Amino acid sequence: MLKIEHIGIAVKNLEEANSKYEKLLGRAPYKTESVESEGVNTSFFQLGESKLELLEASSENSPIQKYLDKRGEGMHHIAFEVEDIHSEIDRLVGEGFELIGTGPKDGADNKLVCFFHPKSTHGLLIELCQEKR
Repeated sequence: MLKIEHIGIAVKNLEEANSKYEKLLGRAPYKTESVESEGVNTSFFQLGESKLELLEASSENSPIQKYLDKRGEGMHHIAFEVEDIHSEIDRLVGEGFELIGTGPKDGADNKLVCFFHPKSTHGLLIELCQEKR
């Protein structure tokens, strides 16, 4: 693991949340993006080497919508940047962490991503991300 790449925050309304975080951080998001495969609209704020990602559901059956319905707005996940996502998946599965899905997939911000289930990480959704080459 190289660093904390970003912290994901689930929000009900991306436009309103962007406005609030612009005031909080003193800057606009550097990027907004829709990820159809995940049913999510995102925005990213750069903070030094790390980022905040705001996540809004783009459909009723989006995982983010399910999260919002169950827990409300707030911290959704922590993402760690890795050099080789495939070897990190193998390492973590070997250590007993539960991978969600079958492996890396295309994510926002030009990344390959995968997630590990909160029940195997003391209640926190963990994302691994690797820059697409």
